[in-house]
Amino acid sequence: MEYIEFKLNGKEVKYEGNASDRLLDVLRNTYKLTGAKCGCKEGECGACSVIIDGRLANSCMVAMGRIYGSEVMTIEGFSKTEKFKVISKAYGDVSAVQCGFCTPGMILATECILEKNPHPTEMEIRNGISGNLCRCTGYNAIVKAIQIAAKEGEGLW
Repeated sequence: MEYIEFKLNGKEVKYEGNASDRLLDVLRNTYKLTGAKCGCKEGECGACSVIIDGRLANSCMVAMGRIYGSEVMTIEGFSKTEKFKVISKAYGDVSAVQCGFCTPGMILATECILEKNPHPTEMEIRNGISGNLCRCTGYNAIVKAIQIAAKEGEGLW
């Protein structure tokens, strides 16, 4: 039996299944990690965002065979970090969370933005979240939350 070995939220796992299975489905159905949402199934909305090897990715577009040997971080894993606490507080402080559907993807996008550049400009932030749709039009509050997280989390990124 072949396995697809990878690291999921810091733990080594072996997936026994088809290499063409979608990462999103495996996360939700096999590992019961439901923070990544199925929004469009086309890689356009960002609701299924995860971090693979340090880069933001739409898990609905990733085949399991692609993640062999990779590190996958979901919102469930990221929520256990100090960085998450800073980002979560910033989002709450400016009411950047409305319905919440986009929030896990936006938070992971925030992590990737700040990891790449701890002091991003507004344009860099807007570009960084451009792959994540917020149907409640909370972009201005989200941008403000990322700016606050960058300041409050000084030294974390």
